[in-house]
Amino acid sequence: MYQFSNMAVNLQKVNYSNFPPFYFRELGDDVLLTNDAGEWLFLTKKEFEQFLYGDFKKNKELHLKLKENNFLKKELDIGQLSEKYYSRNETVFWGPALHIVIPTLRCDHKCIYCHASAQDSSKKEFDMTQETAKKVVDRIFEAPNKFIVIEFQGGEPLLNWPIVKLIIEYSEKKTKTEKKALEIKLVSNFSVMDSAKFHYLLKKKVALCTSLDGPEKLHNNQRRLLGGNSYQAAAKWLKRFYNLYPKLLKSGYIYRMGGIVTVTKFSLPHYKEIVDEYIKFKFAEPYIRPLNPFGFSRDNWERLKYSPDDYLKFYKNLLSYIIELNFSGKKFREKFALTILRKILTDEDPGHMEYRSPCGAVVGQVAYNFNGDIYTCDEGRMLGMMGDQTFKLGNVFEDTYQNIIEKSLTKIMCLASCLEGLPGCSECAYKPYCGVCPIYNYFQTGNPFTCVANNKRCKINQGIIDFLFENLKNEKTKELFEGWMEEPFNIPVNL
Repeated sequence: MYQFSNMAVNLQKVNYSNFPPFYFRELGDDVLLTNDAGEWLFLTKKEFEQFLYGDFKKNKELHLKLKENNFLKKELDIGQLSEKYYSRNETVFWGPALHIVIPTLRCDHKCIYCHASAQDSSKKEFDMTQETAKKVVDRIFEAPNKFIVIEFQGGEPLLNWPIVKLIIEYSEKKTKTEKKALEIKLVSNFSVMDSAKFHYLLKKKVALCTSLDGPEKLHNNQRRLLGGNSYQAAAKWLKRFYNLYPKLLKSGYIYRMGGIVTVTKFSLPHYKEIVDEYIKFKFAEPYIRPLNPFGFSRDNWERLKYSPDDYLKFYKNLLSYIIELNFSGKKFREKFALTILRKILTDEDPGHMEYRSPCGAVVGQVAYNFNGDIYTCDEGRMLGMMGDQTFKLGNVFEDTYQNIIEKSLTKIMCLASCLEGLPGCSECAYKPYCGVCPIYNYFQTGNPFTCVANNKRCKINQGIIDFLFENLKNEKTKELFEGWMEEPFNIPVNL
């Protein structure tokens, strides 16, 4: 017998010949069915029992639902399933699109959770050189993907502005000879932004992203600018960006400002204020993320940490508030929810590297440190800055793309993040929508293959996906979420 909360399934009576491989999860009074093509269906527990025992033909409505969603073995639409599965997974074969470049590890902030182990702004030995920068770009363009995204991170990238400019302009030249599409992103705290840099970046159509952890007091408590006000430094350029935004749209600048919220224990009571702050600055979709144990956050972990239940309470309150705002006419969404909803409601890969199977490490993204060291991903680089070089692939002066893609470490990362082979993940109903980070697992257990079912990351992911599916039961909310899939989802141009 298999015991649900208020029903028992007699496994000896189950008619296995009726259904193809599927996953299921009890959600309240219903049972959620999913499959590897990402299709899903809610059944009542009585319907689920009829499905398992082969009694569904007595219920024409149930029979039709099961057939239309490809949960009946003898009535599968193989062509449709194949197309859906390919569409969701085709990027695995394209090679890395995302290339994270660290022009410098220097930073003028001392954020209490700094994941990057940033260095003092006076230490110019942590700056990338011109020679290294060109080699990085050469390696990037060796990747087979026809779409290249270069994302500047740090440290604070603008502290090595000549190298940022060099990489932008050298990459533009490479696109002409290599015939590839190019997108450039910059993640910055804006503390050393000036008008010349600002207008150059906009002219070059660089997508901008910053961290805004909430209202001024909360933000400054977490993101501390040495000798200054971190919040005011960011706010100045956020205001200027959105004052220019109508003109930018007309000139062909297509990007919204990206915003990142790193949630610490201090953030938990302020979910409304955080959302209101983003609305004030005309953001369309902040990315809310839980605290990671990498970098300096490890040293401050005891005073910053919270339980998965605490985070889930915060996140559910925040998303419920966003839903209320949408129903009142404000067009606003949250980026992590958007990632998962896009996987649930469409057949697209939304490009979130940690939520692929296998994950994006090496096959979807590569990270290049200031000295030319190549890492599987940015998390691998973060661990490297903590003294553990396990996820270093090589160096741009010694290793070509062909070298790194063929290394054992690349194969290990793929195997360690392929959900089909991980206990607890392989049979989870959320396998089509979720993913694991081998580096997080390695950091927690010493082994990238050890994905501990129901670890903190897993509990948070499951809790959020539970909440999204529970909201999808409501037709009005489902319609709202389907509207979130529309692109572009921009702020109004009549600011």
